[in-house]
Amino acid sequence: MKKYIAFLRGINVGNIRIKMPDLKIVFLEMGFKNVATFLQTGNVVFESDKNISEIKLILEKGLSETFHYQAFVLLYDFDILEGIIEKYPFEKTESHHAYIVFVESDVIFEELLSFSQGLDEEIAKGNTVLYWKVPKGESLNTPFSKITAKAKYKSTTTVRNINTLEKMLE
Repeated sequence: MKKYIAFLRGINVGNIRIKMPDLKIVFLEMGFKNVATFLQTGNVVFESDKNISEIKLILEKGLSETFHYQAFVLLYDFDILEGIIEKYPFEKTESHHAYIVFVESDVIFEELLSFSQGLDEEIAKGNTVLYWKVPKGESLNTPFSKITAKAKYKSTTTVRNINTLEKMLE
C-alpha cells in the first residue's frame, strides 16, 4: 500500500460544492484506504495499491459521475510533499501568502515558468513546482494569478497554501 495526495481542482468555488465528509465517503467507496481530507479545498491523503495512472483515471471518472462536474485531479506520491515544503525559498511573513503551484505537465510548467520571469512577483522554480509569495489580499489580482487562472491550465495546475500542506504532514 502506498500513500498519495490528491488535489482536486476547482471545488468549493462557483457552483461546485462538495462537503469533505461526502468526498471521503466517495474515496472509500472507490476502494481507497486511510482517507483523510483537509480543509474545504479538495486536499485528500489516502492509500492504494494501484499505480498513479490508474488512480487518476478512477478518481476523475468517479468524482465526475458522483458530483456531476468535470473533475480534474492532480495526484502525487505523499513522500514528495515534505521535500517540496522544505525547499520553499522565500521568507514566510504575516503579510504574505506562501503558495506552491503544482503543475502536472512539463510543457505547462515551462510555459508558466517563462511567463513568471518577466513579472515583478516573487516566483521561483522548484523541482516539479513553482513557489510563489504574494501579498495577502492580492492572490486573485496579480499578473501571475491571472495567467494561472486561464482555462487552459485548469486541468494541469493547482495552487495550495503552504500552511495547508504542512497540516497534511501532521
